[in-house]
Amino acid sequence: MEKLKTFKYVNYLWDDEKAASFGDDQVALFLYRSNILGADLRITNYGGGNTSCKTIEKDPLTNEEVEVMWVKGSGGDIGTLTRKGIAGLYTERLRNLKNVYEGLEDEDRMVGLFDHCIYDLDSKAPSIDTPLHGLLPFRHIDHLHPDALIAVAAAKDSEAITKEIWGDTMGWVPWQRPGFDLGLQLEKCLNENPGIRGIVLGSHGLFTWGDTSYECYINSLEVIETASEYIAKKIEENGQVFGGQKIESLPAEERKSKAAQIMPLLRGLASSENRMVGHFTDSNTVLEFINSNDLERLAPLGTSCPDHFLRTKIQPLVLTLDKNEDLNDSKAILEKLNPLFEQYRQEYKEYYETCKHPNSPAMRDPNPVIIIYPGVGMFSFSKDKQTTRVASEFYVNAINVMRGAEAISEYTSLPRQEAFDIEYWLLEEAKLQRMPKEKPLSRKVAIVTGAGGGIGQAIADKMVAEGAVVVYTDLNKDAVEAATSKYSKDQAVAVQCDVTNDEAIANAFKETVLAFGGVDIIVHSAGLAISKSLEETTLNDWDLLENVLVKGQFLLSKIGTEIMKKQNLGGDIVNIASKNGLVAGPNNVAYGTAKAAQQHMTRLLAAELAADKIRVNVVNPDGVIVGSKIWEGEWAEGRAKANGITVEELPAFYAKRNLLNEIILPEDIANGVFACLAILNKSTGNIINVDGGMANAFPR
Repeated sequence: MEKLKTFKYVNYLWDDEKAASFGDDQVALFLYRSNILGADLRITNYGGGNTSCKTIEKDPLTNEEVEVMWVKGSGGDIGTLTRKGIAGLYTERLRNLKNVYEGLEDEDRMVGLFDHCIYDLDSKAPSIDTPLHGLLPFRHIDHLHPDALIAVAAAKDSEAITKEIWGDTMGWVPWQRPGFDLGLQLEKCLNENPGIRGIVLGSHGLFTWGDTSYECYINSLEVIETASEYIAKKIEENGQVFGGQKIESLPAEERKSKAAQIMPLLRGLASSENRMVGHFTDSNTVLEFINSNDLERLAPLGTSCPDHFLRTKIQPLVLTLDKNEDLNDSKAILEKLNPLFEQYRQEYKEYYETCKHPNSPAMRDPNPVIIIYPGVGMFSFSKDKQTTRVASEFYVNAINVMRGAEAISEYTSLPRQEAFDIEYWLLEEAKLQRMPKEKPLSRKVAIVTGAGGGIGQAIADKMVAEGAVVVYTDLNKDAVEAATSKYSKDQAVAVQCDVTNDEAIANAFKETVLAFGGVDIIVHSAGLAISKSLEETTLNDWDLLENVLVKGQFLLSKIGTEIMKKQNLGGDIVNIASKNGLVAGPNNVAYGTAKAAQQHMTRLLAAELAADKIRVNVVNPDGVIVGSKIWEGEWAEGRAKANGITVEELPAFYAKRNLLNEIILPEDIANGVFACLAILNKSTGNIINVDGGMANAFPR
């Protein structure tokens, strides 16, 4: 097969040198091919598709040579696939299952029999698509969900269009739910059409193959490229897509401002049963679709590919708000949004009741995953950032499918019953039940000030570890970006923020909303310390401490609670103060006063915000010397001087003076914050001292 290194519609990523480094290790080459195919979202999206290879191995029981198939396991992702994510099965045993297969009603039992075909005892659980690979004879096989191919597969007269594009070189099978029988249909198609290079699965995707990993890769790219060229030509001939543009988009900055205003409202409504994390996109692909004349016709049809609607639900919610709607009056906007959500939930319930079987799992959350706002953009909401981002990406794939199918002929979606049978398949339910238990702060969105290091970073890190998505903010841009560099954007993002500036804080919250949909947790940890006597304390010292510690806390609470109230999901504010707000000591007038103000503001806000289920608490550190930024420089020198010791003696000095004789670390403060958030969930207005026990700081 001729080696083509330039493709217009897909990315050619094969690296000869890297491939050569694997030698004749066919499993390594299959994994390499999988990873580079999964890197192009036009080819297949996260968790979509599966790949395989077959090798000759020694049977550990007979020492005879046997053929083994290595295939992506259940729930994996080809873009990140490793040896741990694949299953190794005896090919002959898998094929012999044909002898015991009793028809479509036997599909679920067959999945259990895959385990009897396992060769590699470290295998991942085999997926439902395993027989589709095993019943075909080829050494390397790709099952992909390229937008262009699904457009062909989902088009009216798909079989005839497949013939028009590829002639006799491609097979075609009609839509059928994945399973053993679909594998038999692929085998039959190949037997009836020997010499074909692949098979189009109606409303579903593509199977392609090759004798080597490279030949399989090139075959897949060439088939996708051919379909993409065909669609591009049809679009050019038609002169427009989706019936042309109905409305114009708002300018980019206005779209983002509108999104930031409405997302907390949408999040609250989409979280009526389970709290959700949000994602926003206003890409050109999305805008072309949501602003089109055909939106009202196409959106209700729903998606066709199972991988799409399993993540996006069968159809989106389209908002009827004008793009220029004044979103400042939240109450008025909710009056317009509530009926739309109620209608969506009711229609989903009717879909469930109409299609359910006697043994169907209970109805799941009826809220929309994808929400479209014409002129503004597209929102998605799901259990965590990765899931909601992937749902958004899958709906973009669905848009591309509709775009291509409409250009070719006419887009067709799956019948609702077929879609339901996939969505509520008992095997799919079993997969959901096997998911790990959610962490204590899962589904929560947090913003932490002073997160560029020290206590703030420890708090933010703790919340990420416990499942929250976190916005790290700090005055020092480099520090906060370094702090988040160890995480993906699905876990944490960095925002530079001066907590003394209301515009900077408003921007930080805007970025939080656009990144994750809203906010549930606010932790004010930004701080500094100045240790001086009354005589030495300047007005600048006083103003700086009041602005950072007190004014910053006020602004964060004021702006942040506006978002929390829009969501109507309650929330948490935790302020990091100090034992110095409770204890009178020398050379501490400005700092101690500011910390006392933080503590009393917390009590005042706890009383005021309780009606909105917003809890406000304080964590008081003391003597956090190791790893704490405020103990760098003059503050440490001032405290050492006040206590008649050297700076080097401070950690031991502070440990000895508390009742437990413990050195207090930033991580200990983070644990105190976590207790406020996840354990003491019916407490507000409280002060938690994390100081090893200081009798003179006991609240009273």
